[in-house]
Amino acid sequence: MASLAFGSNLSSSLRGSQNDDVFRAGPVPRSVKFLSLERRLKLRSCHSFSSNRTTSSAAGVARAGTEEAVALTVEDPVAEEEERGRVLRVGVICGGPSAERGISLNSARSVLDHIQGDDLHVSCYYIDCAFNAYAISSAQVYSNTPADFDFKLESLAQGFGSLSAFAEHLAASVDIVFPAIHGQFGEDGGIQELLEKYNVPFVGTGASECRQAFDKYDASLELSKQGFVTLPSFLVQGSELNELELSKWFVRNQLDPNSGKVVVKPTRAGSSIGVTVAYGVTDSLNKAKEIILEGIDDRVLVEIFLEGGSEFTAIVLDVGSGLDCHPVVLMPTEVELQVHSSGDVSEKDAIFNYRRKYLPTQQVVYHTPPRFPIDVINSIREGASLLFQRLGLRDFARIDGWFLPSSTNILSSSEGKYGRTESGTLLFTDINLISGMEQTSFLFQQASKVGFSHSNILRTIIRRACLRFPYLASYNSVSGHLTRRSNASRLTEALNKSEGVRKIFVIFGGDTSERQVSLMSGTNVWLNLQAFDDIEVTPCLLAPSMESMSGVSSDKKDSDVSSRVVWSLPYSLVLRHTTEEVLAACIEAIEPSRAAFTSHLRNQVMDDLMEGLKEHGWFRGFDIGDELPMRFSMEEWVKLAEEVKATVYIAVHGGIGEDGTLQSLLEAEGVPYTGPGVKASRTCMDKVATSLALNHLADKGVLTINKDVRRKEDLVNFPIPDIWHELTSKLQCETLCVKPARDGCSTGVARLCCAEDLAVYVKALEECLLRIPPNSFSRAHGMIEMPNPPPQLLIFEPFIETDEVIISSKSTNISEDRLMWKGCSRWVEVTVGVIGKRGSMHSLMPSVTVKETGDILSLEEKFQGGTGINLTPPPASIMSNEALERCKQRIELIANTLQLEGFSRIDAFVNVDSGEVLIIEVNTVPGMTPSTVLIHQALVEQPPMYPHRFFRTLLDLGSQRFS
Repeated sequence: MASLAFGSNLSSSLRGSQNDDVFRAGPVPRSVKFLSLERRLKLRSCHSFSSNRTTSSAAGVARAGTEEAVALTVEDPVAEEEERGRVLRVGVICGGPSAERGISLNSARSVLDHIQGDDLHVSCYYIDCAFNAYAISSAQVYSNTPADFDFKLESLAQGFGSLSAFAEHLAASVDIVFPAIHGQFGEDGGIQELLEKYNVPFVGTGASECRQAFDKYDASLELSKQGFVTLPSFLVQGSELNELELSKWFVRNQLDPNSGKVVVKPTRAGSSIGVTVAYGVTDSLNKAKEIILEGIDDRVLVEIFLEGGSEFTAIVLDVGSGLDCHPVVLMPTEVELQVHSSGDVSEKDAIFNYRRKYLPTQQVVYHTPPRFPIDVINSIREGASLLFQRLGLRDFARIDGWFLPSSTNILSSSEGKYGRTESGTLLFTDINLISGMEQTSFLFQQASKVGFSHSNILRTIIRRACLRFPYLASYNSVSGHLTRRSNASRLTEALNKSEGVRKIFVIFGGDTSERQVSLMSGTNVWLNLQAFDDIEVTPCLLAPSMESMSGVSSDKKDSDVSSRVVWSLPYSLVLRHTTEEVLAACIEAIEPSRAAFTSHLRNQVMDDLMEGLKEHGWFRGFDIGDELPMRFSMEEWVKLAEEVKATVYIAVHGGIGEDGTLQSLLEAEGVPYTGPGVKASRTCMDKVATSLALNHLADKGVLTINKDVRRKEDLVNFPIPDIWHELTSKLQCETLCVKPARDGCSTGVARLCCAEDLAVYVKALEECLLRIPPNSFSRAHGMIEMPNPPPQLLIFEPFIETDEVIISSKSTNISEDRLMWKGCSRWVEVTVGVIGKRGSMHSLMPSVTVKETGDILSLEEKFQGGTGINLTPPPASIMSNEALERCKQRIELIANTLQLEGFSRIDAFVNVDSGEVLIIEVNTVPGMTPSTVLIHQALVEQPPMYPHRFFRTLLDLGSQRFS
């Protein structure tokens, strides 16, 4: 059976015409836009402002969105044959058995978002921990965690009886496979060997070359043979824990056998999984044994810990033809660790580990290009290209390494080998055959620096892979290509061309504890909205206030919000993990010598790329301009929005983005914006005011929780036992829930069971702790992230006991996953999005959020892939359809009573029998990260709303605010 190409565009209608015309189908997603800069330069010349994505009349590859659902079978062979002649069928495979499955899902989602088009359609596949293969719908790729994904497999996927049957299906149903499995079975040659056996074309390096390059020990031996400088290492294998031989190795490398500092890591695992620091022989063997016993790998490498060096990573892109390899290294990235004393890891043991690689943290900063001497950068690019060729790699790869200044002399045996420069020594240490492809990954960071958008770099990789297979050549038969033009010619065109698109400013950042989620939300919205031809989207960073930058708490609201700084961002500077990093990159980018250096290197890399790409008719040119960030005061930025008639998409969580302040500034200038208005925003930001506004709805099944607000200084200065007694007496409860009055994202939220727990919490406030360690309270709990600076007002309310819903997903057998729910209290916690115009808000399908058994780190839950497992819709075993409908009606009543408009998210407890709703809070600027639960809920709508269409619908609601 063959996969069906994506069909017609889906309407964004939610419930027919029930909610006026705001949900009618809007413009279809646009073609890939190529570099013309007419609009951007005209906007800059008129308003001293730049945007970074543009459209030219020579737009090449059409790009539809992923709104269309994937069918798993095709019944019309004639239609199938016609489809073969029209589009390239790409099969994206994700999952795998390694601990990198979560990254794999994020990569697959990103690939799906950015390559789908009229000329190329995607079928999605998944391989689970037990090597079972499934055909999945594109909707399922938006599940937020691997556990969430696995739980839904049984009902949403089509399984194959064996990997052989899966490969046979691929041979008949897709033209080329894009593997997005990281680690085991993805980069070790496993999936490649399967595809080669069944003659299925695929993107990337072949099986045997993958096996050698993926094993860090084997790769190091091969690099040494090829004349590269390598790092001294010792292999610990299986049960062979040879203490004597390891001791000799320590001595040979001038390390103290009792305390010498080394790095211990699996030879065949990616994403820095299992990497740790050890001291001496005994500790090294113990750490190696832990890696083996945990099942990460049975081959463990012990390496010298590099002191005084700088880590780097470089993407290599093959732009050759057929079997001829022409690797070009993009603009490398320097990885700078900034571990502070308050961090979880002491500075002396700092390594670029899994957390720092994938989660928002101020402990790592990226510099693209590196702050190295130019001869070092040139040597990195030359060496990585040579390595790519010598190891027989294909299409693309990421190569990591270290630069050791001349003052570092730990590699005396490296004389005469490649890596020696006048400024120091280069070491290539890790080869990533399938680089991570999350939205802000190194692949996209480096590609955007040299003119590639997400879509353009991915499509270039796929088209290059097709050249190895003659029968796929017809899919690359697009005539002509765009070449780079001078700024002067672009400016002339811009002055002679009228503007035909609406301007959209997406603003994110701020200074609340939710600012990193805001960056993820804003980035996701910005990337999705670029899929439409009739709008031009500019990402904007709301920089932290001076008080926030200094970490000083203030009782009064910022008296001069209009002086706050907003930066308009070029494409590449958005692709960062933290707002602090974005801000630092802006300041670094406009430094004259740095800007000139970056521009010079960019041109050099682009010239190298064009040497190969100019031979390919399918390459339509670079589509990201060479732009610098621009700084505005808030007042200037709002006036600019008014002048260019922009709509502002607000993605600033908490603070001035959610309390009505930003909304008020925009309304004063008549600038339309997304989300609720000033009054509703102010009400919902204040949790007490929200409860008061809904108090009168009790007889209609909408209940509120009693609250008591306390000042931080009162909590610090009065006796804790007295405060505890007052609170429990007033709220008539034994257990309390405490939360900041004006913060979200679960920051600072804790369950307190006794006065001693309150004392611990107050001490954390007083000492300005960034987090409360696990199990600091009398009841077991995980890490609690705290607001910075500490909140001045805190809310206490009774802790609501609900029926715990648990998914046990430790088994690798999907059929053994079990949903456990006793249903004693008959209350469960739900989150639900509302969308529409004021007075006619529509409730999306509520989601029951459940937790997994086992330890899940809070940072991963919050940022990498959402929290836990979302049951959307709630299972009938928990809530009947009748109760669910009553719940949705009450959610709509809440939204309309609060005068919400556009979109919001409501968190509540729901009685599973009556559908009564006990309100927790209302988020007027909810998170819009790639795996947000609101996307799950939009996908459940009939017809489904995929992310492009969902975000466009929210934008259109804002644009119609004053119409």
